Formats: sequence, structure tokens, C-alpha cells
Amino acid sequence: MAFFKKLVVSSVIAAIGVGGTFVYWAQQPITTEGEAIPFTITPGSGAHAAGQQIADAGVPIVPILFNLLARVEGKTSKIKAGSYELKPGTTPQRLITQLARGEFAQESLTIIEGWTFKQMRMAMASHPGLKHDTVGLSDKELMAKISPEFVLPEGLFFPDTYLFAKGASEMQIFKQAHTAMIGRLSEAWDKRDPALPYKNPYEALIMASIVEKETGQKSERAMIAGVFVNRLKTGMLLQTDPTVIYGMGDNYQGKIRKRDLEADTPYNTYTRGGLPPTPIALAGAQSLTAALAPARTQALYFVARGDGTSQFSANLPDHNRAVNQYQR
Repeated sequence: MAFFKKLVVSSVIAAIGVGGTFVYWAQQPITTEGEAIPFTITPGSGAHAAGQQIADAGVPIVPILFNLLARVEGKTSKIKAGSYELKPGTTPQRLITQLARGEFAQESLTIIEGWTFKQMRMAMASHPGLKHDTVGLSDKELMAKISPEFVLPEGLFFPDTYLFAKGASEMQIFKQAHTAMIGRLSEAWDKRDPALPYKNPYEALIMASIVEKETGQKSERAMIAGVFVNRLKTGMLLQTDPTVIYGMGDNYQGKIRKRDLEADTPYNTYTRGGLPPTPIALAGAQSLTAALAPARTQALYFVARGDGTSQFSANLPDHNRAVNQYQR
């Protein structure tokens, strides 16, 4: 009888020892230094298969122990397929939670204010973390899938930094950026001064894109918008170089010549009145605000001072003097 008692006690002690070691293992960092290790869990993978895929990707973990921990945590059926990263300091217990919650490895893409849609598409196509599912689509075909309301895509996407799981589709980011722009535009439009000379939000977006390209100093955006609004109200030509440059397309080589200003295109605001037919760039939040809440000013002209700021004038003689002072 004493023998059996000793055997039971020994077994309990051994179990406690093994259990304690297992708990200790589950709470210790898998790696403590180096770069994050990327790995992917394929759809339909259970805990055992997931553990093997993680180990095969170079993560120093024992699949059998990983499977056992998933069972102990009650998460064997909760592991989500996708792309992940194991960062230094992650414990096996934290890794199980990461997989159960679907905390995928995040990528980011920054879309810059003032970019054209062409530049945006190039940035998307060259991003290694995206699934390139829109490469074969023309601009019009792409817009038809994003928003049938619009035909041409220029200016219809909000410049920002977008986070996404590795392997996300380009279409996902396009739709997200378009939704963000429409939301921002609608919000600014609802707060507009009703006296502004815009027929619809799209015209305000066109103005915002011009302000975006014309302004070196963010603090001057409202004043620049005020000048162009005054010109529209008085029937003056906008005469803004960025629209001419946009209309030149690939022919622009860094310099505008007199013949470029005289060459009539739909975007040449030196030869055509009113706004150009589409935006010319991606407008940021401050340019949207400036276009729909411009400064109240009498200014009709402005010229660069050479230090990033502008000199504003209400009449042509004062403007000519400013040009002589700062440009000639």
C-alpha cells in the first residue's frame, strides 16, 4: 500500500513539474532580438498545421507544444488565416492570441497631397505588400468599379497614410481613399458659404486641387483660394500655371514657355474662363477647407516673394510693382 502511495505522489509531482515547465515556456519570449519574422497561415489550417507553418517560416517554436497550448487556451478553432509577423519579445501565449484575433502584419502606403492620380497608381503598383488586382484596368474601368458616378478619377482620392494587412488588394485601398475623399468633401460642402461661385461639390474639389498645387505655405491656402474665388466672381481668367502644366501632360519638362501659355487646352486657364474640367491633383484636408472657406479679401493677384510666401495685391498696378520687386 505504501508503494502505491509513493507512486501516486511521484506521478503528481512529475505532472506538476511538467505543467510548471509548460506554463513557464508559454510565457517566455520566443525570440528576444533581431527583425520580425513574417509567416502566413493558410485558410483551413488547424492549430497543428498552423504551428508547422510558423516553424517552417523560421520561427523557433515546437509545433506540438504550440498545438497543445492552443488546446489549453481553447483557441484551436479560432486561428485565422492571413499574413503575420512574429516580433521580438512575443511569447507563445501572446502568439496564440494574435492568431485568434487576426492581428495581421500591417503594411502602410502614404498617398501624398498634390500627387496626380497617375502618381498614385504608380505608388500602388510598386508596393510589395499589395495584391495588384487593378493593373490591367484603364482609369475609366477602375472608376466604374469604384464609383459609377464618376468617369475620370483625377482628384477623387484622399491623400493620407493607409494601413492594411499584407496581401490586401489595390482595389481595397482605392475604395477606401475614394470614400474618405467623398466624406471630407461632403463635410466641407455642408459648411460652405452659400455665396461661393461653385455649382456643386465637384467644382469645389477642382478649386481645392488648384489651391493644393499653387500654395507653398499652408497658412496661405485660404488667401490663395480667396484670390481665385474673387477672379471667378468677377469673370477674370484664373491664369494659374499648375493647370497649364497639367494640360501639357508628359510634354512638361520643368519649364513653362510663352507658347505653352498661349496653346489652348481644356486646362489652360490663360485661354479659357472658369474652372478646368477636372481636378488637377489630390487635394488635402487644408486645401478642401480653403476652397470652401476662403479668406475674405479684395486681392485679385499674388506673386511669389522667393521665400515661399506670396505678396497679394488688390489691383494691377500694385501687382506689377510687386512683380518688379520680387521677380525682376
